[in-house]
Amino acid sequence: MATSVATKTAWKLQEITAHSSNVSSLVLGKSSGRLLATGGDDCRVNIWSVNKPNCIMSLTGHTTPVESVRINTNEELIVAGSQSGSIRVWDLEAAKILRTLMGHKANICSLDFHPFGSFVASGSLDTNIKLWDVRRKGCVFRYKGHTQAVKCLRFSPDGKWLASAADDHTVKLWDLAAGKIMFEFTGHTGPVNVVEFHPNEYLLASGSSDRTVRFWDLEKFQVVSCIEEETTPVRCVLFNPDGCCLYSGYHDSLRVNGWEPERCFDVVLVNWGKVADLSICNNQLIGVSFAQSTVSSFVVDLSRVTKSGSVFHGLIKDDKPLAQPTPMGSSLRRIYDRPSTTCSKPQRVKHNSESERRSPSSEDDRDEKESKAEIQNPEDYKEIFQPKNSITRTPPRKSEPFPAPPEDEPVIIKEAVKPSQVMDIQTSLPNQENPDLVQRPPIASSTPVTRAEPSVIPAARNVPIGLKASDFLPAVKHQSQCEIVDEEAMSQIRKGHETMCVVLTSRHKNLDTVRAVWSTGDIKTSVDSAVAINDLSVVVDLLNIVNQKASLWKLDLCTIVLPQIEKLLQSKYESYVQTGCTSLKLILQRFLPLITDILAAPPSVGVDITREERLHKCKLCYKQLKNISNIIKNKSGLSGRHGSAFRELHLLMAVFE
Repeated sequence: MATSVATKTAWKLQEITAHSSNVSSLVLGKSSGRLLATGGDDCRVNIWSVNKPNCIMSLTGHTTPVESVRINTNEELIVAGSQSGSIRVWDLEAAKILRTLMGHKANICSLDFHPFGSFVASGSLDTNIKLWDVRRKGCVFRYKGHTQAVKCLRFSPDGKWLASAADDHTVKLWDLAAGKIMFEFTGHTGPVNVVEFHPNEYLLASGSSDRTVRFWDLEKFQVVSCIEEETTPVRCVLFNPDGCCLYSGYHDSLRVNGWEPERCFDVVLVNWGKVADLSICNNQLIGVSFAQSTVSSFVVDLSRVTKSGSVFHGLIKDDKPLAQPTPMGSSLRRIYDRPSTTCSKPQRVKHNSESERRSPSSEDDRDEKESKAEIQNPEDYKEIFQPKNSITRTPPRKSEPFPAPPEDEPVIIKEAVKPSQVMDIQTSLPNQENPDLVQRPPIASSTPVTRAEPSVIPAARNVPIGLKASDFLPAVKHQSQCEIVDEEAMSQIRKGHETMCVVLTSRHKNLDTVRAVWSTGDIKTSVDSAVAINDLSVVVDLLNIVNQKASLWKLDLCTIVLPQIEKLLQSKYESYVQTGCTSLKLILQRFLPLITDILAAPPSVGVDITREERLHKCKLCYKQLKNISNIIKNKSGLSGRHGSAFRELHLLMAVFE
């Protein structure tokens, strides 16, 4: 029998239901590339082996959704941070909790393990970065400088520096021993989502929501190159182990980039959606993404990807040939000096807060006792995590690359089959020889279930709310009736069609009206017309455009939009709430300092009509923001993505309390 040779460059490996509620964070182990940790709104951290369907271990103890997880280099420890600001560290080999670290006042957005010492860095929505000594259960240092949430933290390969990326559009480099900032890299025009150190050279890469990847020279403290080719934000980056190129994860695509000169070696289309993390194992790149409660893993065969060479794709400036890349092995910058032993302990300073200088209390001990590591799959646990106390550890079994599916897969009974035929197939072919008929854990149920309409309608949904497919099919009046005449079938199919056409025609007309006003160049008039239509869907469409360009916002626009934002924040549609949060955040960042300064200024001498008009607008905006602040405060206790957005807005609106 002839065997088919797999020729695919990228393919989907697996999809699992990772938590009983929404997944809020996930990370891959960087050593083996096969260990996966997920954090969810169910306050659990689950440990998986890539391409295996069952959870190996479930870690409990957090009382709020887990927002960030990180696995250490040896894949022996895992740290998880929650929405409440608490951090827990577990020993995976011993299957027990090691430490509970308290001190942050808001969501933990980022975590990283020090490459040599027993230290953990954490970044929070409260804009602070903290360095923790896991052994002594205390905060070693607090780094202050960012003005918005710290989204990513990375230690340098030599363990001397810490790089941080934040929503304030900056990347900062911190000296751990000196306890101070070395340099602040500016240039991004949007939130910076991820940073990564080159494995050998003094080079740092950062990816941002402004759709660019920037490379920074850590000797000269300047930008080396900037790559912008995609229309979606950069979600994750990873250097090749030998440092020859950088892999950048975008929405449904992977790009292979070089930096001197800036160029794109290759582009691989991968249907992974919003990819969350990347790892490399056996010359394969593993990417993972999550949507609601499911986690998907994907494989890119790096042997079929161009990582260097004279044939370049993508960026070519002025139609001139690009210079040849620097051969591998030669470096333009200094090489990291990795210590042979554990790094020296960072300078310990006086603790600032009461929560950081308290000694381990009975409350902390109780938290650690309540945190558990439940082994759910003992066989996989013993295979992956070997005990520490053995004198000689058995070398781990060499993992094989994930096999690629054939290019042309056989069709497996996709057409309608009678139940009796399915039974005949199942009885005639044993399960061992028919893996496609073996019962697998369900990923998502497609059977219609009668349920009440949800109070919040999610933005990403697979089926319309309140509609059934059976409504669009001919109905059988009697069991004995097998056929329906054409006229009756057509009347059933047209049921509700005219009403839907009227709704869509009205929506199209309203959008045409707003577009016609927009073409005159007066943004205020176009927003006025959208508000006058009294259709929130039109307002949402318009705000989604205005939010893309912050320079369009003026004080006049705020007075019109704020009442609409108040309605959006109370909408049952998740997408409406999301748009309202984005617009409100832009208004607070750009205009709140101006509003408070003008209201606090002493009255002017004489008549100043312009100043009086501005003062009137500021008073109106302040009153509207005051009303919205009560809504934000009430919703800041929600869980999930919108809970994080409301808590961030609550911090920005602290002046109203």
